[in-house]
Amino acid sequence: MPIITTTTPMLMTTNEPDPAAVRGGMAEDEAAALYRLMTWLSPSFPVGAFAYSSGIEWAVEAGDVTDAASLRGWLAAMLTDGSGFCDTVFLAQSHRAASEPGHAGLKEIAELAAAFVPSRERQLETTTQGRAFIEIARAAWSSSGLDAMIAACGGPIVYPIAVGVVSAAHGIRLAPSLHAFLHAVLSNWISAGSRLIPLGQTDSQRVLADLEPVVAATAARANAASLDDLGSATFRADLASLRHEAQYTRLFRS
Repeated sequence: MPIITTTTPMLMTTNEPDPAAVRGGMAEDEAAALYRLMTWLSPSFPVGAFAYSSGIEWAVEAGDVTDAASLRGWLAAMLTDGSGFCDTVFLAQSHRAASEPGHAGLKEIAELAAAFVPSRERQLETTTQGRAFIEIARAAWSSSGLDAMIAACGGPIVYPIAVGVVSAAHGIRLAPSLHAFLHAVLSNWISAGSRLIPLGQTDSQRVLADLEPVVAATAARANAASLDDLGSATFRADLASLRHEAQYTRLFRS
C-alpha cells in the first residue's frame, strides 16, 4: 500500500505591528492631515486668538448676550449669516486657487477677503492671526510650494486665507479644513463668552454641542458657494465690533 505523506504549511509570524491597524485603518496621508489640522486649529496653536472676542465683549456689555441661550443665538447668526460663513467661503476659494497651477486668482481673493472686514479691530484680529498662522506653520512644517503661494497673495493675509493656503500647500482636503477652521473659530468665540458672561465649563460645552449641526451646514454651504454668494446680515455683530473700539473697560482686543 502506498504511503501518503502530507505537510502542513507553517504560519509565519512577525512582531512588527500592522501600520494600518495601528492607525485604525486610516491611510498615512489622512493621519498626517488630521494631525496637522488638530495642531494648527487647536487653542494651543500660538496665533493669539484668546486675545480677541470679535465684538462679543461689547454684546455682553450692551446686554445682548447674557447667558448660554443668548450666546448660542448670537453665535449661530455669526456662523450662518456673518463672518463665519464669509470666512469659510474665502478659505474655500483660496484653497482652490492655491491648488491650481500658477495660483491664478489667489491675489484677488486675498485682497477681497482683507477688504471684507467691517471694522479696524476685526482687521487687526484677522491679519495678526493670519500672519502668525503662516509664520508658525511655515517654521514648523516646511512645504516646498508654500512660499510661492504666499507670494501670490501679494499683501497682508487674513486668517481664513492663511488656513486655506497652508492646507492647500500640504495637500489637505478642503472639506475637513473648512470644518476644523469653523470649529476653531467657534471654540474661541465660546471661550470669550464664557469668560465675559461668565459661563461654566458644562454650559460652554453645551453651546458647542448645540452648534455642531450649524457648523456642519455652514461648512457644506461654504464649500458649494462662489464669491458671488458672499454677504453678511449680522448688523448688530458688526456694530458691536465698531463700538468695542470705544468701550471704556475691555478685556479683549476686539
